[in-house]
Amino acid sequence: MNANQFSMYFSLHNLEGEITSAPVDTTLRKAAVLVPLMEVDGQLQILLTRRALHLRAHPGQFSFPGGKVDDEDKDMIATALREADEEIGLSSDNVTIVGNFPPHATFTGFEITPIIGLINKPFEITIDPGEVAETFWVPLQYFINVNNRYTFNFTRNGNSFDVHYMPYKGKFIWGVTAAIIDLLCRHIDLAQN
Repeated sequence: MNANQFSMYFSLHNLEGEITSAPVDTTLRKAAVLVPLMEVDGQLQILLTRRALHLRAHPGQFSFPGGKVDDEDKDMIATALREADEEIGLSSDNVTIVGNFPPHATFTGFEITPIIGLINKPFEITIDPGEVAETFWVPLQYFINVNNRYTFNFTRNGNSFDVHYMPYKGKFIWGVTAAIIDLLCRHIDLAQN
């Protein structure tokens, strides 16, 4: 799948009522992540990060560039783009925003809005070591293959939750990041069928 096909699928297919996310709690801290995709040799790649180990929230977990909403951010897109620039050096003028998914609630008290963006041209990744330990690319097609996406049921405080996870080359992608990837893949699957 290339960038043009992806943009068409994303813009022409309405998700409302077909795919849902976790219920949103207004007491949760607001955050946004950028789901950065770039076409390489006719195929989309998705860029992931591994959070620095010293961070208080989600240390060492695989994630997308993103973070808490700042007062000066005009919207969730601004938050996601600002964080991507700070964390990996991805300039906002090198990203075309395609859309967003509904917010996801986390066990750790965040409401995360995924912003989907296409990277226009290759860029030099500049990691902020205060926030990011590493970055890596994964072919989107790997995640689109349903055999590479898993879910298990988890019970916490008497409530039952589905937790998504996706192993990739020794990396264990799970939680909200995996749920967002799963949502993206199901969206593509619905749009293609």
